[in-house]
Parts: sequence; structure tokens; C-alpha cells
Amino acid sequence: MPRETFPGERRVALTPKACETLVKAKLELIIESGAGLAAGFPDEEYAKRGVRIGSRAEVFATAGIILQVRTPGANPPGAGDDFALLRSGQLLIGLGEPLTALKEDAELAARGVDYLSLELVPRITRAQAMDVLSSMASVAGYEAVLIAAGALPKFFPMMMTAAGTITPAKVLVLGAGVAGLQAIATARRLGAVVSAYDVRSAVKEQIESLGARFVVLDIESAEGAGGYAKAMDEAYYKRQRELLGAVLREQDVVITTAAVPGRRAPILITAEMAEQMLPGSVIVDIAAERGGNCELTKAGETVVHRGVTIIGAVQLPSRAPFHASQMYATNIVNLLKLIVNKEGALAMDRNDEIVRESLVTFGGAVVNPKVIELIDKSRIAAGEGVAG
Repeated sequence: MPRETFPGERRVALTPKACETLVKAKLELIIESGAGLAAGFPDEEYAKRGVRIGSRAEVFATAGIILQVRTPGANPPGAGDDFALLRSGQLLIGLGEPLTALKEDAELAARGVDYLSLELVPRITRAQAMDVLSSMASVAGYEAVLIAAGALPKFFPMMMTAAGTITPAKVLVLGAGVAGLQAIATARRLGAVVSAYDVRSAVKEQIESLGARFVVLDIESAEGAGGYAKAMDEAYYKRQRELLGAVLREQDVVITTAAVPGRRAPILITAEMAEQMLPGSVIVDIAAERGGNCELTKAGETVVHRGVTIIGAVQLPSRAPFHASQMYATNIVNLLKLIVNKEGALAMDRNDEIVRESLVTFGGAVVNPKVIELIDKSRIAAGEGVAG
């Protein structure tokens, strides 16, 4: 496990407790010195669990399996450095934006590196304990509400004071996936009056179970495979924006979480819609790293437009690196139990659905059908022909 090098990334792929579990499972572990420090895990805590501490070069040269939070596809500044250290026959596991980082996918294949992407772990019952996206989305939803509470010039809860009664803030959550549901629960715990909207009408019961009101718009459901929202045409999103505009005008805080895997995030809030919100209102855009759900969003920046604050929230899980790493590591341990045998040796069954869906490169080739299709499309667009 090497230290993460992406700017601002404070998570670590394995915690000391997770390492203890893996050592008992007969795996030998080596980590780069200082890898867990930003998350609150010093080297001595790993050493106590039988983990060897080494340099970055030693980690890459020694290990048969490399565990990262951000593999080269999700770490553009450090991708070149990692490519220089990776070698043929290694198995790389982590988050790497495989549906968009096609160049990095191809480079890993060319170098003979087998790459298992955590973004592609299928959303099936058997894989729930390995679902890193859901774990990290939960952290993001929680952190987004805290950011909003800090930026809003109001209290979240209703308060009875000698100076009179303070009315509670009104919060709208757009998107009721894992991040959205956590945002709803957190805003409710802080005392806000919460509403939520999702294109998937099936989540109404989940929203209401958390004490929020489900906003009903007169448009069709857009539920896709695996519980994700599917991409819709522009006419759909235009109608959606028209209906949402009236709802937004009543809100103090809007938290947007809508994303489609491998695609730019849909625009749910136009500049015109934001302008109709009351001055002092806050929009926290969790989808900022994928282009944002608000037309005014700038990833990693806070924009104030006609009195409305739009926060392009990025790297939210890194705001709580201790527990985010704990959750990430638990997912990793469960995945390793699937691909490592009782003797501690790698025994990856490519016929297993979880492995088959998550494996991007193997044996010097890109093997994931989704990635192959995207690479072929990009080559056709560039006039190069298909991969074959």
C-alpha cells in the first residue's frame, strides 16, 4: 500500500485494524512509510500488526497486489510516477475512473498490469460489503450538510429563545442515492425541515422513512440498471428544471447529488433558477467533480451569484479521512477475501460476477466490455478504427 499522492487526498487504502485481519489471513503486507498519517494512522500502529514499513520504491517492487485509493486514472498529477513503478503481472486495486480515464486504462494494459476497478463492483447483494462507492457516498452526504450549515447565515434547527422563536431552515436534497439519503438524515438530525427529489419514484418510501417530504414532479421515472439513475434526453431535463424552479424558491439550502456513471452530471439547476432563490441561500453541489448539477458550479470553488452561494464540493470523503479510510479498508478486505485463497495466494476467478464486472485489464489487454466499447468509440471519433 503506497502513500496517496493526489493533492488533498488524506484517505488510506488500509487501516491498521484491516491489516491485522489480512495478516491473520496469511497475507504479507508492506506499506510506504507515512501512508496512513494524514488519516490518523501512524507507522507504529501498522508495525504492531506485523506490517512491514518501506519506501515507495520497495512497496511497488515487492508487492504482487497494489492497493490504492486513487489509481493512475484518478490521480492525473501522479499517474506518470506510478506507471514508472508498476510492473507486469501486478494486480492493481483501487478507484481509477475507468469509464473516463481510457488512456490510463490502455496504458495499464500495455504495461501488463491487471487492474480491478472498485467503481465497477456490481451492485448486487453479494457485493454490498465491497461497495466502496456507497461507503464514500455516505461520507460525502454527511459532509455536504456540515458544509451547508457552516455557509448558511441561519440556524438549521428551530430554536426557542428569549428573543423569540427561530424557524428551522428548509433543506432540499436532489438525488436520493446513498449520498442523498445520508444528507437527508444528517440535515434532519440538525433540525432542518427536509424535502427531497429523485427521478426514481421507487425511492419515495426511503425518503419518507427518514422524515423528509418526497417532492413529486409530473415527469416519468428515470431508474436505470443497478439502482442508478439513467441518462435522459435534454427535453426531459428541461421539463424537470421548469418544475423544480418553483420548489427551489422556497429553500434555504439545496444539496445536489445526481450523477450517472461514466457521464457528465446532469444540469438540474440553471443560472436562472439559482437567481430566483432568496439571497443568503446555499447550494452544495456534490457532483462538482463530474461537471456539477448547477450551471454555476465551479469544482473546488465557492461562487456567490446574486446573493446565492454555490459550493463546488470536491473530495468530501477526505474531510473525514479516519472513518472514510476505515470504511474503504473494510470494503477492500472483503474483496481480498474473494480473490485470495486460504493459503494467502492470489486465486482470482474471472468467471465470478464481481471479478468479471470489476476487472478492467488482464494479461496485457483491456478485458472489460464497457471500457472496450468506450475505447472503440473514442478511436472511431479520432479516425483510428476499433481496438479489435
